[in-house]
Amino acid sequence: MVSITDYNAVRELAGQVRTNVCKVIVGKEDLIDKLFIALVTAGHVLLQDVPGTGKTLLAKTLAKSVDCEFKRVQFTPDLLPSDLSGIYYFNPKSSEFAFRPGPLFTHILLADEINRATPRTQSSLLECMEERQISIDGVTHALENPFMVIATQNPLEQQGTFPLPEAQLDRFLFRLSMGYPSREESVTILKRFKDDEPLKELKAVAPTEKLLQARQAAARVYVSDEVLNYMVELAERTRKDDVVSSGVSPRGCQALLKAVQVEAILQGRDFVTPDDIKRLASPVWAHRLQLRGTVRTREGAGAAEEVIARAIRDTTVPAEGTAAL
Repeated sequence: MVSITDYNAVRELAGQVRTNVCKVIVGKEDLIDKLFIALVTAGHVLLQDVPGTGKTLLAKTLAKSVDCEFKRVQFTPDLLPSDLSGIYYFNPKSSEFAFRPGPLFTHILLADEINRATPRTQSSLLECMEERQISIDGVTHALENPFMVIATQNPLEQQGTFPLPEAQLDRFLFRLSMGYPSREESVTILKRFKDDEPLKELKAVAPTEKLLQARQAAARVYVSDEVLNYMVELAERTRKDDVVSSGVSPRGCQALLKAVQVEAILQGRDFVTPDDIKRLASPVWAHRLQLRGTVRTREGAGAAEEVIARAIRDTTVPAEGTAAL
């Protein structure tokens, strides 16, 4: 059994990461916590926002805070799968074929503007995102642990882009948005970056070993049958909604379960409550819903979030006290 001190250590680790990232990133504490949840649960994150909001800087800052190797790849239409995975080449000195690993062999990969690459290149990420391995010329190579893809895309530009297929979207734990800063936050950003680059002075506060220990602790957070049934009923309601052509998959339920286990720890509990599910259902599930064409066109990006909100409103919450042991 995991003691409460282990959960406290996870919560303290999250606080250290949040504080450290906030030395560079201004006013995104909730977003940083979700990135921490993704790291602990071995999840991936899709950052969807307009250019210039700090998506790349956030990924770099997170990687440096947790002492993880970081690589960035600019996705373009001419990017090939081998540009990500690496290649076997003939070494004339040894007269043998040798493997040159690509940028996938890292802890945190920033797939910048992922929707600019062709579907062929996008699909090359499917195996590594799901199985943490990559197969090249019949040889399977294990990736680093932890391994996380942070992908970005600009929702405003459509020309020269290739929308992510459903199978690709389903492999992202969260779809998040940076959003524009408030006026006060904008002033703080200008002051912070006026004379120096704060990322240069940033030090790591969370060794990768602690992240792996946090993953083991989070997996033991208690989830009652009532809470599990509540989650499944929410998922089923998304599948039956009139505006949805494809609802939340079993993988989506598993992703939400892992996420709320870490969320419970961050909230100071060793068990999951329905409120944890309500908080994370939209960022975990909204991008997994496939809406009918007329609804998607008419109501825009907020339609999926509304489906989930409607499911939450219409589903009976388990009685108080059933969530805990």
